[in-house]
Amino acid sequence: MWRSVVARSRASLSAKAAHNFGATQNPKVLVSKTLTVVAQSSHFPTRSSPCQNPRFFSQVAENLSYSDTAEPPPLSVGGNDDAQTDNFAPGDGVVGVSEQVGSGESGELGEEEEVHEIDLEKLEGLLSLLQSSADGSLESSFRGLDLTLHDEFVVKVLETPLIVGENLIRYFKWALKEKPKFRFTTHILDALVLAMSGDLVSNKDIYSLWDLAKEVGEKESNLLSVDILNVLISSFSKLGEGKAALEVFNKFDDFGCVPNADSYYLAIEALCKCSEFDCAQSVSEKMIDARISFDDVKAGRIISWFCKAGMAKEALSIYVLLKEEKQCQPRSSVNFLISSLCREDKNVKLALDLLQDISDEARKYAIKPFSAVVQGLCRIKDVDGARKLLLEMTKEGPPPGNAVFNFVINGYSKAGDMEDAIEMMKLMESRGLKPDVFTYTVIMSGYAKGGQMEEACNILSEAKKKHAKLTPVAYHTLISSFCKLEEFDKALELLHEMKDYGVQPTADEYNKLIQSLCLKALDWETSEKLLNEMKDSGLHLNGITRGLIRAVKELQMEKVETEKIVA
Repeated sequence: MWRSVVARSRASLSAKAAHNFGATQNPKVLVSKTLTVVAQSSHFPTRSSPCQNPRFFSQVAENLSYSDTAEPPPLSVGGNDDAQTDNFAPGDGVVGVSEQVGSGESGELGEEEEVHEIDLEKLEGLLSLLQSSADGSLESSFRGLDLTLHDEFVVKVLETPLIVGENLIRYFKWALKEKPKFRFTTHILDALVLAMSGDLVSNKDIYSLWDLAKEVGEKESNLLSVDILNVLISSFSKLGEGKAALEVFNKFDDFGCVPNADSYYLAIEALCKCSEFDCAQSVSEKMIDARISFDDVKAGRIISWFCKAGMAKEALSIYVLLKEEKQCQPRSSVNFLISSLCREDKNVKLALDLLQDISDEARKYAIKPFSAVVQGLCRIKDVDGARKLLLEMTKEGPPPGNAVFNFVINGYSKAGDMEDAIEMMKLMESRGLKPDVFTYTVIMSGYAKGGQMEEACNILSEAKKKHAKLTPVAYHTLISSFCKLEEFDKALELLHEMKDYGVQPTADEYNKLIQSLCLKALDWETSEKLLNEMKDSGLHLNGITRGLIRAVKELQMEKVETEKIVA
């Protein structure tokens, strides 16, 4: 996503650099040892604009889209410096042709306003320095070249590939300090930012570029544009420098710039990538206050980032903004938002309200968000609300499956509303769904907790008919309940029955039964038999329960000895 946003910003900078260069430069270059630029001539071709440099297009898509503030690039004519354009008539739109030249003057050289010379030897010397490894003597070497800086010379430098980024920044800082007549222009700054925003630029280079941009912006804030600042934000984002990206974003006002949708998106993206979610939330609040909205893809990404960070309430604010601005809501991200809201009890009702925004067509496939809301309602003990939603699902979709029914059945069973639980199981069966082991287990648990052991055993019998293999949990619930009622024979019967239905008793079942036998029935003999069974099955009984068996055994033996003595 950031690539498309950055491509748009960089394309805008390229377009403006080309336009500004065509508007301010003398486009005619005479072939000589020094390149002489002559203004207002119709006899010489237009020189290449900065946007023609392949260096600037390393990350920009072939089909560039310009931002709302960018102007389209000017028509570029000719490729060779000595090519002639005599066949162009006045008014053909050739860049550099003066509007003041009349039809009778089309073949004559216009008045020369200003002549700039590019000394090729000095240019080559400077480029050699800039393309070499940086050292402490670089500034003195610049001084030794005795450079005369003007826009054409500077842009020529920026058009050159393979320049070390650190050297380029040092060159401009030196120029600002040593050349009082040199001033940054908008198109030079645009070209510099583009030249420094490639994938191979280091953290140090981007920070140096930002320091230079701040220095220039503090002197002449009108030179910095939204597109320049957006490219800087995206560059810091790629380097994982979220706080630096936020610093750029916070400087918009100081430079007289108004953040656009891309500015907010890039800043939030940079901060979320660095897990600076509190800062990202602050930016999103400013975005909402400014009523800035995105397309559904960008909005969906922001919603997903916030949801993954446990900030579903903040993600909901983005969704509400889209809804109020009548923007298309990203369906998959909204589903994720609903599920995320359901993770916190206080947000479940908000998620329930969001279900109403799902269209009839999308509703058919929205089983995940609907299931999440049903589960959330049961968790906050609004089982009747969950049941109501389930019944709506049976009529309007999405069709509920076993999991959704089990949420409601489990909710009623925990609440002791067994009639409602059985009713939901029957509805489940009427829709062609087969109650699974979990369904029977939670209903058995509900009956057992209420002391209705006969009904619980009936459900167990039904489960054994429908399922060849049950789970330890189903038996554990009944064994624990029989132990509480001190009906140890039935508990032992269930323990031995487990193996017949493909269930291997666990240490928990044995431990619970042995403790109950020792503490309530003082039956150490049965407890020792169960302990031996555990050893044969490879199960381990904890030391506390082992000690309990020994203590009860010793107590009973002492009692027997005492009775013999008394007798």
